[in-house]
Amino acid sequence: MQLKNASQQNQNTNTMNIDKKNLITIAIAVTAGLLAGWILFGSSSKKEETEQSSTIAAGHHHEGEETIWTCSMHPQIRQPEPGDCPICGMDLIPLEKEESSDDPREIRMSPAAMKLAEVQTQTVALRVPSKKLRLNGQVTVDERHVFSQVSHIEGRIEELTVNFTGQYVSKGSPLAYLYSPELVSAQEELLEAERSKEEQPQLYRAAVEKLKNRKLTDEQINDIIAAGRPQQQFPILADASGYVTQKLVNQGDYVKAGQPIYTIANLSDIWVMFEVYEKDLTWLKPGDMVVFTAASLPGKTFHGTISYIDPLIDAKTRVAKARVELPNPELALKPGMFVTGEAECSLPDQKERIVVPHTAVMWTGKRSVVYVKKTGDDFVRFAMREVLLGPDLGNSYIVKEGLMPGEEIAVNGTFSIDAAAQLSSKPSMMNSEGGKTESGHLHETMTTEEMEPMKSSNQTEVNTKSEIFEVPQQFKQQLTVFFNQYIKMKDAMVETDATKTASEAKKTLQALEKTDMSLPKGEAHILWMQNLDVMKKALQVISQSKEIEIQREAFVNLNPILYRKIKAFGLEGKTVYYQFCPMANDDKGAYWLSNEENIRNPYFGDMMLECGEVKDKMDF
Repeated sequence: MQLKNASQQNQNTNTMNIDKKNLITIAIAVTAGLLAGWILFGSSSKKEETEQSSTIAAGHHHEGEETIWTCSMHPQIRQPEPGDCPICGMDLIPLEKEESSDDPREIRMSPAAMKLAEVQTQTVALRVPSKKLRLNGQVTVDERHVFSQVSHIEGRIEELTVNFTGQYVSKGSPLAYLYSPELVSAQEELLEAERSKEEQPQLYRAAVEKLKNRKLTDEQINDIIAAGRPQQQFPILADASGYVTQKLVNQGDYVKAGQPIYTIANLSDIWVMFEVYEKDLTWLKPGDMVVFTAASLPGKTFHGTISYIDPLIDAKTRVAKARVELPNPELALKPGMFVTGEAECSLPDQKERIVVPHTAVMWTGKRSVVYVKKTGDDFVRFAMREVLLGPDLGNSYIVKEGLMPGEEIAVNGTFSIDAAAQLSSKPSMMNSEGGKTESGHLHETMTTEEMEPMKSSNQTEVNTKSEIFEVPQQFKQQLTVFFNQYIKMKDAMVETDATKTASEAKKTLQALEKTDMSLPKGEAHILWMQNLDVMKKALQVISQSKEIEIQREAFVNLNPILYRKIKAFGLEGKTVYYQFCPMANDDKGAYWLSNEENIRNPYFGDMMLECGEVKDKMDF
């Protein structure tokens, strides 16, 4: 039994030894396999892992970079998140880091920044420029159809058959009856000659001819002979058909032969006389079509071509007359009616020229600049370029120098591009050499040199840049309050009352400072802020001075800036007239705004109260 147990123990021991050997063998094989795998693949896996880790690390670093948000109007604002500018309320824009460029004067913008700034571009092309001229005119009689009805005999008016102006008369109808001693004698001579006409035919013919010279007809002469006695009253017959526009005599008046007694006008054809400003004369020519309406005939439109342009310019109003001739069979158009017309005009030579929209041009008072687009990478680059402008076409300009056909320019969002240029210390509208400006505003006060064209040049051209912006109604209300106060100040200047002018100017300045500059957004805000300092300084000078001439000199600088802002933003229920006097400002010309069409000159007052002309009319 003991031997059997010992044998079994030995067998179990051997079995355990075999299992241990197998386990050791398997473990060695697995370890060898892992070692071989590490030798073959370990280094490359580690390399991939290292590269992947580097890539992830780089990605985390890129994503971790903070985007700085700034204000295009106040670049001193720096925020890590988008939002509104705490100063003016404009939407903040991302601050782009400027990279190296072949041209250090160029400003680079990403597609996202362009979209945010609503930048639009257009290719420069040649075309025959045309312009729509707005013309004001008045219906007048055709001067070729105006007749003076005279008395062909001398005598006393016994009866008038036409007693008021506006009465229609037909040719040959009696207008008045005269008693004429001279005509009575001539009739007696006729009757005497008629009795002896067989013996003295020459005497008879002479007597008949004498009556015919006094416009008596053969029928009237035969009636006298048939009656056998002179007529005591003789009719004056109308020489033409038409409407009596003037009645020059009364019953009982004694008139001489050849004296006018009525003016008669035939209104079946009329003239419309349009006023053409001196600066527009190069555009208008005979043959141009004019479409016009009359306020007293709503719903009716009239067409006519210009037949004649007056070669003389009125020295006071600086306008010439352009005539349109029209048939008027229904007499709808009556002399004295005011009309408003529009003419599509082109330059006489019909040459193609470079034309760009108003919105593409930034005007500083001295320089005109555009932004030219350049491409070449994932970013768009713009370079500022000065241009020489030609005539204003209303919504566009002719460019004489500075651009070539095929170039691409910004036509919308130009203020935003200029803002980015200033943020990067690049050449900009207000800083042609580049570099940092002392103030964050793009709307720095104009330098003396830039203000010079406003102060000293002959201002015969109106800057009619046509930016129109939608602004909150609250802002329009505030601007209307300011304009109403401006009119009071202007009227005080018309009265040549320096004390009252200063008082009203102080209130005008207060009204200006109460306008909330944060209400207009984007480019509207930029335009409002532009040259606002100039307006405030002008009002300060006017309010602090007691000398009317100093006040008027400051007033010169205020008006072109205010005109542009009102034209862009509008007022509440107002009609505004932009008026100009060529003799103000030492014969250099000056503008002002008014709420009435009649000229009331603030630069001369009673001395030359009506000197000036309306340059623009704005209906809101």
